[in-house]
Formats: sequence, C-alpha cells, structure tokens
Amino acid sequence: MPHCTRKGCGRNYDLATNDPSSCTYHPGAPVFHEGLKSWSCCSDVNKPVLDFDEFMKISGCTVSSHTDEAPEVPAPSVKTSSVDSNLVMKEAKDGAEVYSTGAPKFTSPKSSIPPPVEAPVVEDEDDLDVPVTPGTVCKRKSCGVAFVSDEVNRIGDGDKTICTYHPAAPIFHEGSKGYICCKRRVLEFDEFLKIEGCKKGRHVFAPKQRTESQAEQFTDCRVDHYQTPREVHISVFAKQVNKDNSTVAIEDNQIHFDLYLPGPKRFRRTISLFGPVDPDASSYKFYNTKVEVVLKKLDTRSWTLLEKTTRDLGNISLTFGVGGRTGTIGSKDLVLDEQNTNRVN
Repeated sequence: MPHCTRKGCGRNYDLATNDPSSCTYHPGAPVFHEGLKSWSCCSDVNKPVLDFDEFMKISGCTVSSHTDEAPEVPAPSVKTSSVDSNLVMKEAKDGAEVYSTGAPKFTSPKSSIPPPVEAPVVEDEDDLDVPVTPGTVCKRKSCGVAFVSDEVNRIGDGDKTICTYHPAAPIFHEGSKGYICCKRRVLEFDEFLKIEGCKKGRHVFAPKQRTESQAEQFTDCRVDHYQTPREVHISVFAKQVNKDNSTVAIEDNQIHFDLYLPGPKRFRRTISLFGPVDPDASSYKFYNTKVEVVLKKLDTRSWTLLEKTTRDLGNISLTFGVGGRTGTIGSKDLVLDEQNTNRVN
C-alpha cells in the first residue's frame, strides 16, 4: 500500500478509497522556538507544546486526499558576507577599537575533571498479554510499522518483528535536527522524519505498565546561557519542575542539576564551568517553564564557552563587551579580558 507523505498524516492508504476527505494534515512548516514546538499553519489554534511526542500528536488542520509524491523543499538561500570572521581586536586607543588578523593562538587549559556520566535511557517493553488492534503504529521513535497480527509482528523472529528505532529523544539546536543517540543532523523537518533508526529491537505496540520506581525516565533539556562582565545567566528549559525534590548545586567550577519533571521524567546533568564562580553569591530560581541560574564570576573575563573544554579553540582573542550604555558605540567603559589588557598596556 502507498504511504502518504503529507506532514502530520504519514498513513498507508488504499487508492480505491482515497477521496478528498481522506487525509488530515498540516500544510505549513514546523516551528521550534525557545523549546516550544508548533505548526505555522495552526499555531493560533493548536497550543505550542514542549514535548516532541506531544508535538507529533497535534492533529492536522487541513483536509484533502492522500498523496505519495515527495514534498517540495525550497532551495536554501545562500548568504554571503564581506566581513572577515577572523578579525580580532589588536589594540584600543582613546576609546577606539582596532581590529586585525593573526592574533596569538589561545589554548584552553586542560581540565582534570572527568566528564559527567550520561544518565541511562529507560526503554519501554511490549506487553504481549495486551491485545492490539490491527493498524496500531509502533510506539518507538522513527519506526512507523503498523501492526498486522501477533504472528507477523510480535511472535517469533521473523523480519517484521524487528524494530529499527531511536532509543533517545530528538534534539533541535540552531536549526539543525537529529537524535541524541546518533550523530546525523539535518536542517529540513521532512529529512529529520526520514532519519533511519540507529538501534534494532522488538516493536512496542502496547507498552508494559511499570511501577513508579521502574518508570523513571531520564530526559534531555535545552540549556542556554548569556553573560555580563560579572555574571553568567543559565536557562534550563524544563517545564513544571518539582521544586521540593529537585536540586541545583553550585560549586567553584561546576554546577549540578537534578530536576524532577512531570510524570516519570527526570533531568540530570553536571556542567564543568569555563571559569571560576562564587557559589555563595550565585543563585537560582524555579519558574513554570524553566530554571534560571545566575553565576557570580570571580573575574571579569569573557567566557568563550559555558562548559570547559580541552579542545583547541583556534585564534580566539575576545573582547568581552562594554560597561555603561548597551552596545559598543556610545559606551562609557571598555571591558577587556586579561590577555587584551596586557596587549593594550
């Protein structure tokens, strides 16, 4: 049977019964912004959601007939810039910044802190005692196999009992889309839906009911940050965090997150910070859609990254910013890191 390629449908259909009211789909494009997910064609009707599984369940807003034609993908626009991305500040005189290339190579000091241990992924299991209705789609991510019968899809070791899926959650970052469990990243949402699973196992048509202790699932949350001369602000986009059970521990060079989310989900991560902070002067606060952390720097240098790295960052010699009015033009005080201060003086 042909497979419908319209967004939000994805069903197999019979050509004989395909009529103008058979398919319910989204004619617009997916929108991912600040952790929220929605469709451009019906964002005012269907409320944006945070969880990707809930996003995939948003009902289509347009009715038409099924089609198996490949969707049209607009050609990406190519942007050119005449600005040399390797320009760095060489010196500053009388408030004027002078830029040039060939800045000395900066290598981040090696860290003796071991990388954080990744939380295990808890996977569902199929309950063979629960009857399944024909046509039910496998619950695993990126599988899409429809149930035919127990003999075909659940019993034995036939080819159609094998499930190819992604065990971890999807990740969307700066326009790229993929899954945490594998390396491939794409830009188009249609291409993202076609990313083949990276693990093989058994289908899950009727997930087993588990006890509360067994049902805990570790998930991933988006972490963003920005900085000022004296502070680093971190946002963890985690909705409806349980404040009583969750903890945020701030140390001199690390920050530990252990957040309990609605249901069985839990976010746990340790970040080795790029620079030292003052734990006593730092703070955090829980909101309905995120956790905000304010870290007090022990110096005014710019953090190239949030997390410390042993990678060679290349020709990076950063001016942090300015004090006084916002922006470089019209500012009052120029703030330099230690390296640029020595060069100016």
